[in-house]
Amino acid sequence: MDLSRDAAWALLTEFTQNENLQKHALAVEAAVRGYARQWGEDEDAWGVTALLHDFDYDRYPDLADHPFKGAEILRERGYPEWLVRAVLSHADHTGVARESRLEHTLFACDEMAGFVTAAALIRPSKSLFDLEAKSVVKRMKEKAFARAVNRDDLRRGAEEIGVPLDAHAANVIGFMREHAEALGLKGNLG
Repeated sequence: MDLSRDAAWALLTEFTQNENLQKHALAVEAAVRGYARQWGEDEDAWGVTALLHDFDYDRYPDLADHPFKGAEILRERGYPEWLVRAVLSHADHTGVARESRLEHTLFACDEMAGFVTAAALIRPSKSLFDLEAKSVVKRMKEKAFARAVNRDDLRRGAEEIGVPLDAHAANVIGFMREHAEALGLKGNLG
């Protein structure tokens, strides 16, 4: 099995045409890779998992299908079961409990990366470079802001990885800054 980033990117783009969904995958990958690096885990394996966590969503957005269809495709293509399990566990509706550090980290970074992206895009700069964690945490209190993001999931994700919420937001911002241009979040800064 080719667990290379290039192979994962090819699979992602085969199933995901939506540029915003591709950028979300890249943002989650950046965050998960950052934690892997910080904790001495396998950055490439974690990064590939993060890149593929929603690869089926563009084609199969219904929760009856996502990420179940993706898991089937990953198995058919020979991806290891630990990766398939992590993809399944990132969504509570699958009933697959998160057990490994990778699974908890993927869950924690998935929603936070999306929320950080939204927080950066509403700034006048449209940039990650002047976004601070306290602003992200403050935005969590605004029900109308990024309404689709479950605030309990943001808090629970940080708890699951044992990182305070504000520190988790700061980490994700920092990890995403490294890839701001690819994420379309360089804005008029940086």
